Amino acid sequence: MVDSVVNPAGERSGATGSARRGRMSMGQFGALGLHLADARVEASVLGLLESVEAELRATVTSADPLVTEAARHLVEAGGKRFRPLLVALGAQFGDPSDPRVVSAAVVMELTHLATLYHDDVMDEAAVRRGAPSANSRWTNSVAILVGDYLFARAADLSADLGPEAVRLQARTFARLVHGQIAETVGPRDGQDPVTHYLSVIAEKTGSLIATSARFGGLFAGASAAHTEALAGYGETIGVAFQLSDDLLDIASESVQSGKTPGTDLREGVPTLPVLYALAADDSDAASVRLREILATGPLVDDALHAEALGLLRESPALKRARETVRSYAEEAREQLALLPETPSRRALESLCDYIADRTG
Repeated sequence: MVDSVVNPAGERSGATGSARRGRMSMGQFGALGLHLADARVEASVLGLLESVEAELRATVTSADPLVTEAARHLVEAGGKRFRPLLVALGAQFGDPSDPRVVSAAVVMELTHLATLYHDDVMDEAAVRRGAPSANSRWTNSVAILVGDYLFARAADLSADLGPEAVRLQARTFARLVHGQIAETVGPRDGQDPVTHYLSVIAEKTGSLIATSARFGGLFAGASAAHTEALAGYGETIGVAFQLSDDLLDIASESVQSGKTPGTDLREGVPTLPVLYALAADDSDAASVRLREILATGPLVDDALHAEALGLLRESPALKRARETVRSYAEEAREQLALLPETPSRRALESLCDYIADRTG
């Protein structure tokens, strides 16, 4: 779910490691707003990410050419590797040269990619990262099975890392599934829709990013306290990123969010600003009209869509959503308080600043 932040539309990543290094060597990692002011940390992180790229391609290779082609489809389609990046940054609080760190990052990325294959089937998506989705290219059945194959490869790598890695990866996967089920079913009777939505994001997005940061610390030999702090940071920053995506879909006048503004409104996706607007009891004409429009569901009518988008941009609901995003960004920063004052910690803090700034 964070892909629209870290994978600008149309960007391809089937580049060599040196090309990737060239794109990301200016102290700021792409669209993430991540600042690596220390040359040694930057070299370490870039080296780890380059190794992850090579191992990813090797790991998804199969004796069956079709499986290889389909499994590499999303590996080669693009992305800044946000989850491996969190592994690499977490590893800076221990020994990032431990070879297990790269394998741990590959486990996280494979798990993430597997969920994308399944998501596209459930969403009947035709495009992913600017390219035809696997389900539209090979059929739903093939896409589901390739996702299963990637999960299996992730589990195989986890086994090489030991029982703790297997346990953590399995528990993370269970949280992902719980989150997807909750999203599919919707709020239960009596459950607050906003609470439900935030829980879904924590399960579907935050959980995997939390485990990524945890894996970095764990397999680099960081202390238990530092590893826990990294995991807490990862979950919170993951939620913050997804929520900031919600805001960009409404507030952005461009394709800053990686998709056309108002896409969620058109598709009837109940994001945080919409949920706040529906739950509000403001009696002014604009708020009442906004609730009326939003209650109709997907806004496929261009005039209604434009009206709702304009009302949302000026609404108290959007302001409240911005405050919620900032509160998560600050909570993520607080999670870092237990970590030593190092360039790596400052890099993680820069993500908090970026999220607060990008939501206006």
